[in-house]
Amino acid sequence: MTPNASGPADPSTPDDSADSPDSAECAARAERADHADAAEYADPGARFAAALEAHSAGRLEEAQTIYRALIERDPTHADALHYWGVVRHQLGDHRNALALMDRALGHAPADAVCWSNRGLAALALGQHVEAAHNLREALRLAPGFADAHNNLALALREAGDFAGAERHCRAALALAPASVNAHVNLGSALARLGRHEEALACYREALALAPADAAIHFNLGNALRALGNDATAIAHYRQAVELAPGYAAAWVNMGTALGQTGDYRAAETCYRKAVELEPNAANLVCLGASLGAQGRNDEEEPYYRRALELDPEHADARQNLVWLKLKRGEYREGWAEYARRWRACDYAPFDIEGMAEWQGEPLDGKRLLLVHEQGFGDQIQFVRYASTLAGRGASVDVCVPQPLQLLAQSVPGVHRAWTGTPAGDYDYWLYVMSAPSACGTELDTIPATVPYLFARDVDIQAWKPRVQAAMLADLEAAAKPLAKSAAKPAAQSAAQSVTKAGARKPAGYRNIGLVWGGSPTFYNNRNRSVALAAFRPLFALEKISWFSLQKGEAARAQLAALAGDATIHASIHDFTDDLRDFGDTAALIMNLDLVIAVDTSVAHLAGALGKPVWILVPANGEWRWLEKRADSPWYPTARLFRQREVGDWQPALDELRDALAEKPSRTASAGARKSAPKAPNPHKAQKTGQADTPPTTPPANGELDLSPDRP
Repeated sequence: MTPNASGPADPSTPDDSADSPDSAECAARAERADHADAAEYADPGARFAAALEAHSAGRLEEAQTIYRALIERDPTHADALHYWGVVRHQLGDHRNALALMDRALGHAPADAVCWSNRGLAALALGQHVEAAHNLREALRLAPGFADAHNNLALALREAGDFAGAERHCRAALALAPASVNAHVNLGSALARLGRHEEALACYREALALAPADAAIHFNLGNALRALGNDATAIAHYRQAVELAPGYAAAWVNMGTALGQTGDYRAAETCYRKAVELEPNAANLVCLGASLGAQGRNDEEEPYYRRALELDPEHADARQNLVWLKLKRGEYREGWAEYARRWRACDYAPFDIEGMAEWQGEPLDGKRLLLVHEQGFGDQIQFVRYASTLAGRGASVDVCVPQPLQLLAQSVPGVHRAWTGTPAGDYDYWLYVMSAPSACGTELDTIPATVPYLFARDVDIQAWKPRVQAAMLADLEAAAKPLAKSAAKPAAQSAAQSVTKAGARKPAGYRNIGLVWGGSPTFYNNRNRSVALAAFRPLFALEKISWFSLQKGEAARAQLAALAGDATIHASIHDFTDDLRDFGDTAALIMNLDLVIAVDTSVAHLAGALGKPVWILVPANGEWRWLEKRADSPWYPTARLFRQREVGDWQPALDELRDALAEKPSRTASAGARKSAPKAPNPHKAQKTGQADTPPTTPPANGELDLSPDRP
């Protein structure tokens, strides 16, 4: 085919290459026809040469006019039929392209170039098997045909055979080491195989051969993004749009990379340019999401609605509208739409043969399995519905990940907690996050009884002396610098009173747990997390012992850095190596007075335990925290401290510090709604004085039943 046959990249698949199909390039080898000599031009050979010259120069209408005239004169002119088919393919008329090439092959069945180009036209129609067959025929006729190897690699890649695509790209490069297209397409195949370092090397080889090729810069950007190098990726996307200002896919991917760095305003600019060039549903959704990332929720909605007008089934547009509805508290409509969430993610819907999903049928005497989904915080927030469903007459089992198994068993109404596929028959199953919709939950009917999760009493008691010892160490450390003073300072007096009283906590003293970051794999973690060093002003407050609830190597590194800061006098006690699951974390939290956390699973855990929890909510926060509220209808003991501008936590931290500096009697309930009646704790030791004992190791099937006396 001619050099202008390259197709654009697909912005919805960031690791796609800008595919570069090749041909024998007959047009490039043809000499210009001498139009001055009318007699020579009248000769069919001269006319065909003129057609090839126009074709190679991109004058497609002129070329096809000559091809057509040649065929009218000689319907068996195989080359004219072949290259007229190529023109039709380049103009997007792939079916007529195939018809013309079939006619050509009827007269010249051994034309390897025509077989190769027919394969590309078939590929454009999504006929991957047919395309591969055509290209293999081209290679049978001409085993050393490098372009056919390259084009077969494209067909195999589109069919999902990335290893096969790699083989044929390498075969093309063995025959033609300077083939830019083969280097690019090898990079694409390797990227699909997850070998991004190798893909990057291929794109760099291609760039050395064609430094002004915008598509190569685009693919380099994609490979760098996959390797986490957003800054360099942005530079290549920028180069791509400088070389080709109408390259919509490059604008989109540059916007996505800028968003990953937190520069949402620059991302918005890129998406606006992409929408200007290609106002399709995908680009409109990207623009809307960039506005939402800045907390501009009212502005983002029109773009999702426009996207749905173009594509009523666009999953991301529909899902983003759902988030907006839920964030506004429009639960009736929001929950109904939320059921379509599986179309917008890779999560596989749960299915057990013979078990029906519950749709609101009567539950008296029925067995129901409540199934986990999504993150730990989601599961903690919605496992409360096990009690609601049990209240409707169901025998409820829950299926949860192992770290939540012990706590899930403590939910009132839960019969058994499982970590794997449960044994036995159930009448119904239900995703835990489908429960609000199935139960008809409105903003004023949220089941807000707390606590609904309970740590075991034996575990709570096990943590008590460790927390007390840490607190005593802090009191003694605070008293030492003042020990020689004639007056008896408050810290020294408090330390002595604790020692005399057997480690009772002094009046006004607080033990506070802290979580400052979430999972680094979470899409919004950059915005919801706060650097530990930003909490320095809180650590200067008196009568507080701090306890880290932040697990992981990164957390330990931040704690070590803070410990080496001479300006910080407070210690942050870190027992996280002993937190094996959420049951352990819950038991530690029950020995604390307050938890301060960013929007993570621990914030949900503290709220579900009924402990006071102060939550730092980002400006582009999740739907569950609603809008402009300092409280949460889901957690009566929660108080929300909201970020005003994306990227700037200081005002929220200042507000939190001021609240913490108030008298504890006020901070314990400030901003919190009155708690609903407490549910009984199934793990609590009986009044007979018999202590709880740890459960035995759960059976291999994952069952854990701590209350065998339940029906």
